[in-house]
Amino acid sequence: MSIEVRALTGPALEAALDDLAWLRIAVFRDWPYLYDGSLDYERAYMQTYRDSPGALLVAAFDGDRIVGASTSTPMEDHAAEFAAPMKGTGIPLDRILYGAESVLLPAYRGQGLGHRFFDLREAHARALGRSHVAFCSVLRPASHPMRPAHYRTNDAFWLGRGYATLPGVLAEFAWRDVGDAAETTKSLQFWMRAL
Repeated sequence: MSIEVRALTGPALEAALDDLAWLRIAVFRDWPYLYDGSLDYERAYMQTYRDSPGALLVAAFDGDRIVGASTSTPMEDHAAEFAAPMKGTGIPLDRILYGAESVLLPAYRGQGLGHRFFDLREAHARALGRSHVAFCSVLRPASHPMRPAHYRTNDAFWLGRGYATLPGVLAEFAWRDVGDAAETTKSLQFWMRAL
């Protein structure tokens, strides 16, 4: 496979947002997010990327098709649910780039694209004068009935990239799980590294 990875900003980023929406809906439907998404919800959620001049979309292309993506914005530009927990870390929000998501279709995993996503996200943070990159991941109980028997977390990958959890620093965000009638609030654990 010949995959091209591009860093998109401005109009190029905006032109790719519907493709990102469909990718998020597909990838986050699986464990551990179990997200039962819709294009309307996605378009509202992604307004942040349209509004933030510091937004970045790193996209992996197989031909003309986006098969993976990683997004980021300055922390102060992202949703308040994510910025608020970071205020107690002692690091000013204007020093942090928030990595909102990294999604990749299963057929394209294991080829180093995740490292490429993080490399470009971290380079963008440096270009914006940021000293830290943070992201968060959903917390689910090990006993959850939809947890796959052989599920493997991304923790080893993130630790290998120099990220560590911020104990007690959690975001609370709501979405509808697969099979549920209404949204429920989930806790998400923050990870961060200094550049």
